Amino acid sequence: MLLFSSANGEPTSKGETFIVSSFSYPHTRLRPFDLRYIRVDLPPWFSAMSIALNSDIDLDVSRIERVPMSTLPIICFRDGGPPLPDALNITLKDSAVSGVWFIGLFNGIGPTRTQSKMIIRGPAYSFAANITVEACTNSMMMGDFCNSPVYPFSCTVSDVNNALKATTVIQPMLENLMTCKSNLKTSCAHEGVPNIFSLDIINVAEVFTVTASDIKFNITPSNSTSGANDVSLMCFARHGSMPSVTLYDYSSDLNKVPLVIHSPLIGRWYITIVPINLIKMQDSNVTVCYSVKSHVLQCPLGKTGPNCTMDIYMLQTYVRRGPTPFESYYLPVGSGTSYASANFPLEPLLSNSSYNGEPGSIWTYLLLDIPRGAAGGNIHVQLSSDVKINYEVYARFGGLPSLISWDYYYANKTMRSDTSMFFMLYDSSDDKINFYIMYAREGTWGFGLRHLNTSIFPAKGPTVMSLSLERCPKHCSSHGDCKFSFDASGLTSYSFCSCDRNHGGIDCSVEIVTHQGHIRQSFFLIVSNAAAILPAYWALRQKALAEWVLFTSSGIASGLYHACDVGAWCALSYNVLQFMDFWLSFMAVISTFLYLATIDEVLKRAIHTAVAILTALMAVTNATRSSNVVLVMVIGALGLLIGWVIEMSTKYSLHVIKRWLCNLVGSLLRRYHWPFALAGFSALSMAIVSWTLETSESYWFWHSFWHITIYTSSFFFLCSKANIVDSENQLPANGNYELTHQDSLPRNG
Repeated sequence: MLLFSSANGEPTSKGETFIVSSFSYPHTRLRPFDLRYIRVDLPPWFSAMSIALNSDIDLDVSRIERVPMSTLPIICFRDGGPPLPDALNITLKDSAVSGVWFIGLFNGIGPTRTQSKMIIRGPAYSFAANITVEACTNSMMMGDFCNSPVYPFSCTVSDVNNALKATTVIQPMLENLMTCKSNLKTSCAHEGVPNIFSLDIINVAEVFTVTASDIKFNITPSNSTSGANDVSLMCFARHGSMPSVTLYDYSSDLNKVPLVIHSPLIGRWYITIVPINLIKMQDSNVTVCYSVKSHVLQCPLGKTGPNCTMDIYMLQTYVRRGPTPFESYYLPVGSGTSYASANFPLEPLLSNSSYNGEPGSIWTYLLLDIPRGAAGGNIHVQLSSDVKINYEVYARFGGLPSLISWDYYYANKTMRSDTSMFFMLYDSSDDKINFYIMYAREGTWGFGLRHLNTSIFPAKGPTVMSLSLERCPKHCSSHGDCKFSFDASGLTSYSFCSCDRNHGGIDCSVEIVTHQGHIRQSFFLIVSNAAAILPAYWALRQKALAEWVLFTSSGIASGLYHACDVGAWCALSYNVLQFMDFWLSFMAVISTFLYLATIDEVLKRAIHTAVAILTALMAVTNATRSSNVVLVMVIGALGLLIGWVIEMSTKYSLHVIKRWLCNLVGSLLRRYHWPFALAGFSALSMAIVSWTLETSESYWFWHSFWHITIYTSSFFFLCSKANIVDSENQLPANGNYELTHQDSLPRNG
């Protein structure tokens, strides 16, 4: 079982916790290269999330290192979007934050995970999961016993000039100030006992500050030389989850300086204030009392940045028509850009920005929203110009990016977000920028364009930008198909590439099989079916026309199927060719066994009909199962045995059958040419071994070898049947023998 808790403490049996949500994932079989996603929504006040995962995977640490990555089962976690299994440089945080978490279960990772396989072989695993989220009954109570209240800040619009006199924040111009206070005018706490506050930031803000005033003791301490100014009033702030002394986003001693957070993320912030250094006070009843309030500075609509001198534009969503959900593009509101195109010029958006004379100090910001359920999509960012692009692009989820606060960025060919698996760069040069943000989180995204020119917009070629939400990066590089599916809850769609036989990777850009290798593999898989000529020729020579038609058709169908499977040419649809290949192959193997039985043709046709129905069902349901080979062999051997039983029961009496069984070895030796039979068994054994050795990587070789050996074994078995009449057939039924004498001399008179 896996357990993740927030910093407000894990629930205990004494606490007033309850299950906020519970999700059971039924027993599921994870085939090789399969994946499953599970979405978990964590409320801001949650206490713990527990995951009970049951699986039949039996791997210890010593064996994991020897398991190939393509067959290694892995579980991945990611906050905000589906995880990618190849992002191995990302580790799970010690404590989960609220919001949306995704759990990914993968049976094999690496570029071959998305490669189309001619056959899928490898270990399959089953698993079942039960996920529960626990929290306090009251969302405004936290702690191990749900006895720590959370005081929400309520905000009102204040006068900027008067409100900022007590802070160290530089006074901006034309800004809106929200002053936020809790219901408690004065808060008191003992040494190490926290007071918890919360604040919801619903729009883009410039600065978020927390200040404390009127810091004093509740009583005058006795025998103490220290005053309230010597006490450390530590403030810890965290976005989306409860902070602690060891886990927080920002901290400050409010008795010395306010806590200042620039460009805070949108969402709920938790603030914990803890008095420290009261140990010097000998009176245990001494508490520290203080008043706390917060300020949120916001620029007027359309402005942001220092002194509200930068432009910010909200982008409007335009949904693309098509079969895949959530595909859309974004255009600035009121820019006059044609809605028919996803491109918009940048120069009109930059013309109103102020310039303070410092290189690189001009920023233009764009805001877009990723809807709920679209976390499996990818943000596509493109810039193009006729001349060198003078912009750097920065992206940040939940707020505005800067030089020190960003999630992804592209400055030039050497300065970019190379360390992230979720940042994919394509075809970028001096006059073109093209990258994807993979599996973007749901919510508000901020994009910042940093202008690099030191002069005010010199004459240059126009720069065109496009921002869109797409399903697959680079349309799978034209080497695959873009598909989509839903997570286990059905609330989030995610896209993925299904690459062709020669390519793999997240975007099908990794060449797994070279062009020469593809030609070699295709040649072996198609031409190896010429081995069907051997049994077909012998059947025709023996005037076994049914077997001749069957072996000839099987070889042709297999060659056509593999020609379509490798992408050369499809005479019919893929499913039809696959059915014909497997069905006729099953029939050819079983017919070889039936040919060895010397039974009446009427009975042989009846058995053939029954076998044809059974093998057709096998081929149309799950033709590629490995167990089908064993099942076909068993059916063939059973048919041969039934033929022998029918032959003996119809031709011989019970007494002859007993004598025939006593001379079984001699009968078998006379009925079959055993050198050919032994050669047939040897070729059949090699065919079975080649089938078991087939993997996704070596399929082309071993399956070509299978074609040759299985047809060769049929040829030897056909040759092993001897055209003789058993001496047992000449025996009278009663077993009595009588010698007679005929006088050949003529008799006279």
